[in-house]
Amino acid sequence: MPLALLALAIGAFGIGTTEFVIMGLLPEVAGDFGVSIPTAGLLVTGYALGVVIGAPLMTVLGTKVPRKRMLMLLMGLFIIGNLVSAVAPAFAVMLIGRVIASLAHGAFFGIGSVVAAELVAPEKKAGAIAMMFTGLTVANVVGVPLGTFVGQSAGWRVTFGIVAALGVIGLAGIAKLVPELPRPEGVHLRHELAAFKNAQVLLAMAMTVLGFGGVFAAITYIAPMMTHIAGFADGSVTWLLVLFGLGMVGGNLIGGKFADRALMPMLYVSLGALAVVLALFTLTAHNKIAAAVTIALIGALGFATVPPLQKRVLDQAHGAPTLASAVNIGAFNLGNALSAWLGGLVIAAGFGYTSPNWVGAALAAAALVLAFLSAALERRDGAHRVVAASGTPAGQRTPVHH
Repeated sequence: MPLALLALAIGAFGIGTTEFVIMGLLPEVAGDFGVSIPTAGLLVTGYALGVVIGAPLMTVLGTKVPRKRMLMLLMGLFIIGNLVSAVAPAFAVMLIGRVIASLAHGAFFGIGSVVAAELVAPEKKAGAIAMMFTGLTVANVVGVPLGTFVGQSAGWRVTFGIVAALGVIGLAGIAKLVPELPRPEGVHLRHELAAFKNAQVLLAMAMTVLGFGGVFAAITYIAPMMTHIAGFADGSVTWLLVLFGLGMVGGNLIGGKFADRALMPMLYVSLGALAVVLALFTLTAHNKIAAAVTIALIGALGFATVPPLQKRVLDQAHGAPTLASAVNIGAFNLGNALSAWLGGLVIAAGFGYTSPNWVGAALAAAALVLAFLSAALERRDGAHRVVAASGTPAGQRTPVHH
């Protein structure tokens, strides 16, 4: 794997850390600014919505800019956003800093996925994409727990200062290691937008929203679920999230490896198993060891879908993949926001802290149905192409002689 992928992975590590570390620092931030925990939660929601909006916006703005330069500009935006958060004198300013940082997120992963795929041979594309996303998954194992610990010990501002420094390292790595890739000739915004007329691109994005949404339905409410149902101490939640992160790392690498061999079967297995494991979590959440194992499995199965879904979008939007790739990253965050909201609804309705797991299982099962539908449409279209190539127009009957 080229060294340039390491630079992309460092950038991904910084972005992953800043996205998730805030969840562990909400009480400290809320206390410093004198706001409630739900109000501080806007720092999570604002970031997710910033990704959804920023992914297409920044990618469209970058259609005229060479990809390496655009990646460097996005890392610059990320650094500025985190510095604003680190020195924010008021809550509203910190929220603005979070949104600035989030605008870089979707376009970085979207453009980065295209660059990663171009750096390697065709049969290694999903593996290269997975290598970049390893930075995001490792952030959940190392960056988030470490950032939470630093924030609780030395102050949350120090954490965001360190994240900004990570951005500087990522920027330097991209400048040094990523080769100058020419912009594809003849690709204009209308070509990029045309990808969204392709039903397969839209189906892949819907699978992204529902499949990864299934993961976040459960994980968003893991702290109350594990402390109230499984009986873990509050301090154990950090280590349970490390287990989840380790699962993500493993699942991401396995997903990347097998997506290059058999993409759709990989999706069937990972989405089907995810639906089953999420449903079982309603039972295993009552036992500490079983709950811990289940959390790692949810991370593994959830992230095993990421490289194949990202590659599916790239394959189906061939010729103009950049915008579709970035919007698919926005789709992950849309799934996160949607599933967290649905999980909150069932808890508020009195169904208990394990009820979001049923929501997650239903979302993953719906994604599996879409995967089968996508494959069926592909087979039908393939059959039509074979008929057309044979010279017999589709629907034309062979004359019958009496």
